[in-house]
Amino acid sequence: MENILLLVHTEPDGSLAKSAGEALRAARTLNKAIAGSNLVVGLVGETVQAAANSIAGCPATKFFGVAGPDFAHARYSTDAAAAEAICKAAQATIIVAPATTRWNRVLPGVAHRLGGRADTHVTAVDDAEGKPVIRRWYYRQRMEAALTRTHRPWFILVDPGSQAPCECGPGTAHVEMVTVNLPDSCKRTTVLGVREPRTAGTELQTIRPDAELLFVAGAGWTKKQADGKVHLEEAEKLILEFLNLTGASLGSTKSLVDLGAEGQPVLSFLSHLNQIGQTGSTPRHPKGLATCCHGEEPHTIGWRFIAERRAINLDPNCGWARGKADVLYVADAFQVMAKVNELLGAKK
Repeated sequence: MENILLLVHTEPDGSLAKSAGEALRAARTLNKAIAGSNLVVGLVGETVQAAANSIAGCPATKFFGVAGPDFAHARYSTDAAAAEAICKAAQATIIVAPATTRWNRVLPGVAHRLGGRADTHVTAVDDAEGKPVIRRWYYRQRMEAALTRTHRPWFILVDPGSQAPCECGPGTAHVEMVTVNLPDSCKRTTVLGVREPRTAGTELQTIRPDAELLFVAGAGWTKKQADGKVHLEEAEKLILEFLNLTGASLGSTKSLVDLGAEGQPVLSFLSHLNQIGQTGSTPRHPKGLATCCHGEEPHTIGWRFIAERRAINLDPNCGWARGKADVLYVADAFQVMAKVNELLGAKK
């Protein structure tokens, strides 16, 4: 019999993130597909009761928890110890978890401790004749593969944004607390605080994974325009105003991120954290708008999972016009975005 464990960590306020709900959907899919399987939930955090209550309506037979100040922040040694203890207590054979930065760096190591196997960046789960099957992308998101394993335990990390979150009703869950004895060697790392990528000089958060729209700024914003001059200040003002008005997430091409190292003018609020594409992130948003981008292949690969793709470029023969964008606006991005901001401001 398969014991399917949903393993999640709580947020700083004790709640569960959207990615936890997505992993719960994947775990429920496996639970329904595999006859005779059992679904249990494991939670790690400073407090876990409120998080367990928020998903008490799911068909889990047991809730396990590891809680305390030592588990409030991401730390490899304590997270690995907590995850290992829960897996043993639940006698888990398949462990499903959200592929957050916290779990991505910990669970492959836990799989090794338990003699198991781990698959990351999973985008879908299914079954084939009662056997669990996962799907994930390879070769720069050009090829999708379906995989199954007979080795147990099997750790499956589900990419955030790859599926709709499971909406289980709240209730009152009985959480069986698991004791983890931590030696002093596990507490040598101390979390002093959290630094978030924010726009220079403002409190604007530019990276929003749950935003409806992804706005990508290409290197064209920092190049000489029709009058032969660079309009960097105007570019920054237009982009920031659009982000403020729409709540969009900001992405960037690798070429624009790298310009700073070459001594060329750059947008002050961009960093490598905003980079998407072959060597950056692979975001998932309902809509995407690329501006002043030429449709370079490494960049457009990062748009594989954007549902509706539009681009603004002066070159009608750019890469975006060759099947990479659903709609291409052949126009000056400076003029277009100025008019868009004007219309959005009037609507506000």
